[in-house]
Amino acid sequence: MNKPLIWIIDEEWPDYDVEKELLQGAFPEGEIRFSGNDYGDDLADFGWKADAILCQIYVDMPEETIARLERCRIISVFGGGYDRVDYKAARQRGMEVTFVPGYCVEDVSDHVIASIYHGNKKITTYGQAIEEGYWGALAVKEPVRRIGGATLFIIGLGRIGSAVAIKAKALGMKVVAFDPYVEERHFRSLGATPVAWEEGFRAADFLSINAKLTEETEGMVDAEALALMKSSAQVINTARGALVDEEALVDAVRSGRLAGASLDVIRREPPCLDDPVFHCPNILVTPHISYLSEQSFSELRQRATQNVIDVLKGRPVRDRVDAE
Repeated sequence: MNKPLIWIIDEEWPDYDVEKELLQGAFPEGEIRFSGNDYGDDLADFGWKADAILCQIYVDMPEETIARLERCRIISVFGGGYDRVDYKAARQRGMEVTFVPGYCVEDVSDHVIASIYHGNKKITTYGQAIEEGYWGALAVKEPVRRIGGATLFIIGLGRIGSAVAIKAKALGMKVVAFDPYVEERHFRSLGATPVAWEEGFRAADFLSINAKLTEETEGMVDAEALALMKSSAQVINTARGALVDEEALVDAVRSGRLAGASLDVIRREPPCLDDPVFHCPNILVTPHISYLSEQSFSELRQRATQNVIDVLKGRPVRDRVDAE
């Protein structure tokens, strides 16, 4: 295929130099077209005849869209998940669906550890204490326990959850985890203790959510689960916003039944800044950037683009969804 039409749907990258260089090198006579997240008009105009799609992880690719793609051979997602793509519908029509698993394990696990420190040390609050005239111990209204010896409850011991466990153990934390799909020997290899669902919530000083989003896991961290936690506990979510009942979390933090939360993902992305989660004291929301480093950003873009090239050239593809 020498003259494919490749459709990039995204609003996040500042430029597409990496993608264009790779695609133009592979298909000098090919055409690259661009759309934002609201791509409906472009689908009717030219998108229906795209040979390949590269799309941001936020972009919805439902069955209705997929059914209109007459020539598409691959939907390649810029991200480590693919929950907004109806991959079963795509596969039924002979399309490959790819993602980029494992590219940001170090970065997201570092973000979890940084969030633990943020929740524990509260460094950003002390400027206000100085402005109020406090110095030394008087500036610390609520002394915190050391991170060493605190209990971290991890939900999901995949690549990222496992990396979080290793780093937390290095800090001297007690690590407990829940993952019904992982053998006990893997827990042991990480120095983590397997626990039942409710036991983990009761034990946690910090909760790190690292599970996949599926129909089974959507909303699993709900009001009932949060009610089991200590009032001093912190929730950290770097996985998918829909794993958490956001309304219940905001209510728990606002009422003081939970100390706080650090969220790099929320239910509605891109967000609406009127959402209550942005206006709750002690909830820190970061703009889904835990995955970002120079290294991860480069790998993400190159692998997602290479997946397109490999499929269009008839070569084996590395990151097929059903190969995961």
